[in-house]
Amino acid sequence: MPKQKTHRGLAKRLKRTKSGRLKRDRAFRSHLAHNKTTKQKRQLRKQSLVHKSDQKRIEPLISNLK
Repeated sequence: MPKQKTHRGLAKRLKRTKSGRLKRDRAFRSHLAHNKTTKQKRQLRKQSLVHKSDQKRIEPLISNLK
């Protein structure tokens, strides 16, 4: 059976932390910013970790991401 290829679109959106968790950017930032409060926009700038249940699902797609 051939090896599974890395899902390149997903790999470009994630980074792995030292402990092995996955870091991602937050959604709802791309447009319509004038409707959002300053607090919302500031909090959306921060990166966040992928949830543990989602990480299990994502792992096989990005198995060789550094």
